[in-house]
Amino acid sequence: MTKLNQILAVEKGVKADVQRKVTDVYHTVQKAPLLSGISRTYQPIDDEGEQLPPESTRVQVKVEDAVKDAADALTRLFDVTATKDVANCSAKADVVVDGRVLLEGVPVTYLLFLEKQLVDLRTLISKLPTLDPSETWTRDENTDTWRTEPVKTTRTKKVPRNHVLAEATEHHPAQVQVFTEDVVVGYWTKIAFSGAVPQRRVNELLDRLTKLQDAVKYAREEANSVEVADRRIGDALFGYLLG
Repeated sequence: MTKLNQILAVEKGVKADVQRKVTDVYHTVQKAPLLSGISRTYQPIDDEGEQLPPESTRVQVKVEDAVKDAADALTRLFDVTATKDVANCSAKADVVVDGRVLLEGVPVTYLLFLEKQLVDLRTLISKLPTLDPSETWTRDENTDTWRTEPVKTTRTKKVPRNHVLAEATEHHPAQVQVFTEDVVVGYWTKIAFSGAVPQRRVNELLDRLTKLQDAVKYAREEANSVEVADRRIGDALFGYLLG
């Protein structure tokens, strides 16, 4: 008996072949000369008159035959599509990861949808911001974010100082050089916070996603292996239409 995956394998080719044949029929019946024929014979008034050969042109295309050709091609497409769509209604499979059934009896059409969505989800997860690996991060329960260890730094202030180069005398004032000195006036304690995630978390999510993607693919293959009954839809439709 035919399997659903076999129908899916030929469907694309059938569609292309039918489209070509129907298009050919459409263009053919638009060519008026192909549908036209003629027959002419000549009879002189008397037996002594000039004898001319008969002329004839045969009809090359008959509309009824052209429509029948289109109907024959479309019948194959209608039957294949009906067989596929009816089978899709019963084609189901479980999504199983590590022996655990995550989703039960999922239709093959939804499995196809899910497969595409998981590809987009992988793009999102692989681009998630991660914590700076040069820092040591711990979980901060108060803010529900990640935090670094406190780093203490000094705050300095420039303070002017005088340096006496020469003491004052009876005849000369003192020679003084003015300069500034950095003096510690306080301390900064810095703690950085981040809403990013550790790289190991991204790796964990990607590993799980890979398992899930594989499970969905396996389920789709299993669902597509269901046996199908060929549907004969085209004959009924065109039997009525052309009858």
